[in-house]
This record gives sequence, C-alpha cells and structure tokens, in this order.
Amino acid sequence: MLGEVHSLINDFPELKDKINALNESDVVFADKNKQYNALDKEIRELELNSAPIDDEAMHQLKHDRAVLKDELYQQISSA
Repeated sequence: MLGEVHSLINDFPELKDKINALNESDVVFADKNKQYNALDKEIRELELNSAPIDDEAMHQLKHDRAVLKDELYQQISSA
C-alpha cells in the first residue's frame, strides 16, 4: 500500500517497550532505527509524490529498508 508508515512501533506494537528501551540504552540500535525511519520516510514521500525514480532504484530502497528492519528485529528479539 502506498504511503504506509512502516516504523518499528507501527509494525510491532507488542514490542513497543523493548524498542523504546533499546533506543534509550543502545546507541547503535538508536542510530540504525533513525536510519530505518529516514529511509521509510524517503520511500513514502517518493511513493506519494510520484517522484521521478525508476523501478530498480525504488526496489533497492525497499530492499535496504527490509535489511535494516531485519537487523533491528533481531536485536529486539535478542534483548
């Protein structure tokens, strides 16, 4: 769905407390989460504004977002 927010708390509301705790206590997690949110925002804006980007470039952005999300989820699960 175009324009959908994919923040960690949106996608994993049951893990909100762990996500918030890691954001406060783990600088690396907080930095990766910030990168993830910025990438998600960039994708959303491109989708909603019909920005000139080819399919391959959009696919790469979404792939990068998925990789970051997987890394972050693994950290949350390990905490």
